[in-house]
Amino acid sequence: MTDTTSSSLASRDHNGVQIPAAGTYTLDQAHKRVGFVARHMMVSKVRGGFGEASATITVAENPLESSVSATIQAGSITSGQEQRDGHLKSGDFLEVEKYPTLEYRSTGVKSFNGTEFLLTGELTIKDVTVPVDLKVELEGVTTNPYGKPVFGFSATAEIDREAFGLTYNMALEAGGVMISKNIKIEIEGEALKED
Repeated sequence: MTDTTSSSLASRDHNGVQIPAAGTYTLDQAHKRVGFVARHMMVSKVRGGFGEASATITVAENPLESSVSATIQAGSITSGQEQRDGHLKSGDFLEVEKYPTLEYRSTGVKSFNGTEFLLTGELTIKDVTVPVDLKVELEGVTTNPYGKPVFGFSATAEIDREAFGLTYNMALEAGGVMISKNIKIEIEGEALKED
């Protein structure tokens, strides 16, 4: 026999798609990835991420009125290479001692199509705030083994790092630059409903 009570508490129907029940959710620290991709020397990609991040997601009764606020610890940046990580934390890039966090605040939901939607918002890096839209996909809604509603999501965006004052670069003799101006953001996670 299927337990419809717990599943119905976790989700509801919106235009034929199961979406999370209204309420406040927090990012599950054990199931998250806040990553980025930059091009290096115009020929390859360097991937990295932030190990420490928190987020609160408010799912509204009207899903188009939902909101997100997130805080990323700048000093938790990793790229798989210690020397590069030190450079990314320095004044050439994030200047983590002076600016310990990166902040994202949503300003609205622009569009919704099935499980995909566009979240408008503002990203703050080094006290510079720039509008950044996230393309978000709802990966699923369920109840975890402890009876808590949970949903999975992924999100992507592309930012111009120079818009935040992260302008460090080196010209290459063969043409082009060492580090791409545009950085791709990749986020995946699970969000747990608060009691």
